[in-house]
Amino acid sequence: MDTAVDVATAVHQGLADFLSGFLVATDTAASHFRHREWEDLYLLARHRLDLYESHVSAVVDRLRSSAGTALWTEAKVAFVDLAPVDVSDIAATFFNSVTRRLFETVGVDSAVEFVAPGAGGVDRTVAMRAVDVSSNLEAGLRSLLLEADLAPTWRHLTRDVTLAGDEIRQRVRYLGLGDLQAVTVAEPVFYRGRSAYLVGFVVAERGDIPLAIAIHNTVPGLAIGAVLMESTQLTALFSYTRASFFVAAEHPRAMVQWLNELLPHKASHELYSAIGFRKHGKTELFQDIKRHVGSTDHQFVQSRGIRGMVMIVFDVEGLDVVFKLIRDRFPYPKQTTRRAIEAKYRQVHRHDRAGRMIDAYSFANLRLPLSVFSEQLLAELRSDATRSVAIDGEHVTLKHVYVERKVIPLDVYVREANPIKAEAAIIDYGRAIKNLAAANIFPGDMLLKNFGVTQTGRVVFYDYDELCKVTECRFRDIPESTNPHDDMSADPW
Repeated sequence: MDTAVDVATAVHQGLADFLSGFLVATDTAASHFRHREWEDLYLLARHRLDLYESHVSAVVDRLRSSAGTALWTEAKVAFVDLAPVDVSDIAATFFNSVTRRLFETVGVDSAVEFVAPGAGGVDRTVAMRAVDVSSNLEAGLRSLLLEADLAPTWRHLTRDVTLAGDEIRQRVRYLGLGDLQAVTVAEPVFYRGRSAYLVGFVVAERGDIPLAIAIHNTVPGLAIGAVLMESTQLTALFSYTRASFFVAAEHPRAMVQWLNELLPHKASHELYSAIGFRKHGKTELFQDIKRHVGSTDHQFVQSRGIRGMVMIVFDVEGLDVVFKLIRDRFPYPKQTTRRAIEAKYRQVHRHDRAGRMIDAYSFANLRLPLSVFSEQLLAELRSDATRSVAIDGEHVTLKHVYVERKVIPLDVYVREANPIKAEAAIIDYGRAIKNLAAANIFPGDMLLKNFGVTQTGRVVFYDYDELCKVTECRFRDIPESTNPHDDMSADPW
């Protein structure tokens, strides 16, 4: 018979194994980049996606026979003494993941869960590297690049630092920030795909600007691919439409707090996800939802845009996410199943999203007050989402719901935006299709309503029920038409 200390120790060991595996994966990613082992790096990214779930499942299997509420209430207290204070946020989320699985919790059970994971702990800082560039910007950049020790050889280091220096001066001059003083970057390098990034700030006389230097490891040697200094560029770099970075964040909360200085408009849940701690990102999002629902007079309503045939989509004013429920039935001509749709969302989560597909958090048994739902939305839920929703008393339980960032549907955007922005969006829509194809993704249904426009004006894809790989498709030439109206017809000719 397990004691409370036994239970807490087992959870702590599972957490320690997860964190160890996470750090090993980060170190391995740096090695893969250094040696240009791109296929291995891709497989490592897939492996890391499964790491958290596999360790939670191992603990659940170990403690399945020890599921008494009183025991776990004591175990929660004991776990606080065992959990490393440097990762108290991640530790609390890990504990909650175990208890929610064991108890199949609906809503929140404060007896066996940490209600506000992430609170408390010890304040830490991110290790930084800084160089004085007041007299020689190029020498400072060269020093930062060489100290990063990404690979033994640079292709044209002198040329690269000269061009990067020119871009930095031009940006500082454009913003009217005066003389350059320093460049400061985080000591941990950010790795993703075939690129490594030095991330930090350019410090000038009258202000700082964010900085990310993208570095590629080509056959002839390392090369700077881009110098990013606009907030929209860095927002896209740390976007929910891209895979997580490999970065040695020994103190995740400290890294997120520092990144929030760099990107003040990014939510904490996005930044945790961006550095690989996606499960705690989900916890942070839940806390945002809970705080907003408890403080607003607005109600959840159907989201803007054309009513979906597969999903019921709704949101609430002031919260920058939408909620998506799978309908009970799909009208003609849709030929799919709930299981197939869930598989598509898993595929998107695990695939290269190319900066063009929104990753969604999957919530189970999310419980919200009945009063925050509009009558019209409740009527639709009762009619079309009985498998996804339970309505009882004063609460609505979303048995399975996807939550993702809110965007403006592209068809709505082009109607409401001025002609210049509308044209830019349509051009980027074409780029999005090309980017998806390059990542081996065919949207299936390319209607404007299935794409959206982000806050930075980037077009992204979010309707996945007909998504498939390009390599699984057979493309044929459109036959010649004898009637000019056939080209615009919804029916084949």
